[in-house]
Parts: sequence; C-alpha cells; structure tokens
Amino acid sequence: MSGLPAGLQFASLYVGDLHPDVGEATLYEAFSEGGGNVASCRVCRDSATKKSLGYAYVNYYSTADAERALETLNYMSIKGKVCRVMWSNRDVASRRNTASNVFVKGLDDTIDNKALHDTFSIFGHILSCKVSMTADGKSKGYGFVHYEAEEAAKQAIERVNGMQIGNSTVSVSQFLTKQDIETTGTDDEFTNLY
Repeated sequence: MSGLPAGLQFASLYVGDLHPDVGEATLYEAFSEGGGNVASCRVCRDSATKKSLGYAYVNYYSTADAERALETLNYMSIKGKVCRVMWSNRDVASRRNTASNVFVKGLDDTIDNKALHDTFSIFGHILSCKVSMTADGKSKGYGFVHYEAEEAAKQAIERVNGMQIGNSTVSVSQFLTKQDIETTGTDDEFTNLY
C-alpha cells in the first residue's frame, strides 16, 4: 500500500454514501473493529436540519490503522447501504486533476462501486471510484475512476474502452469538466433537442 497520499498530514478517512441513519457511534464501532484505534469520527450534517449529508470523516491515531480500515472496510454495508472509504483529501487542486480521472459510460445495471473498482484497479492505485446512482439506488449507467497517477488513467482508457463489462460494452474517456468542454469546444458536437 502506498500510505498517505502526498500532502496529507493526518490519518483521516472520508466515508461516503452513508445511510441517513448512520451516526458517530455506529461509525466508531465499525471503524474500531475494522481498523484499530479511532481518534474521532464526525458525520457531516446540514446546519439547519441536522440531517446527515451522507458522508463522514474518521480519524486514526496511526497511518497503519487507517490503511487497515481502508483495505477492510471499503464497500462494506452499514445499515443496509454500501459505503465508500478513501483517504480524506482536502487539497482541492489534486481532487480536480482531470488528467488522472476517467469517465466510464455504458455500464451494465449490475456494476456497482466495488465491481467498478475491481475492474479498474489493475491499472494503478485508485483514489476514488463511484458509479452514479439514482435516488432509489439504481445505476445511471456511468461512473468515475480517479487514479493517483495520470499514466494509470491513460492505460485504463486505452485498454478498457470498447470492452464488455457484464452485459454492456463500455466507453472510457478522460473526465472533462464543463469548463474543459466549453474551452475545447467539444460541446459543439452535440445537439440539444430540448
């Protein structure tokens, strides 16, 4: 395992896709059992309603405990909902690095976050992996894989684009932000019928 990504000072994990009823006590218990000595955990909540925003941060006293939790608890089910675990990264610039981020479309309905991660992890270390879902938990048919290295993203695009995953042939390309699309003029290729 590569340890903490560059620029991170604390053994802090981001936990996403949480069930709305998951609180700090539930997280503390799960992450203590799966990782080790938890320093603190915090479910992020709406400031007005106090309802969960669906994500949390879990902090460990040691990097080794956090790594163990990341390896053992990623894609585990808490209160019937599979959550994603990754290193907490507050460096906005690195999170927005689109050169190491790929967009996958045409996903079979059976492909979930773990299956997408398992398929793409052979190309390099994945920082984040997510299949976009509807509010009722059904796949929208596309997802995102954010690699630590740009070379891994390039290999994934070259090797998986046009490949059949499940019952669908997928299209894999570099992720582009709206700003990137407007700058490159890519949106001229599309006609909005509505």
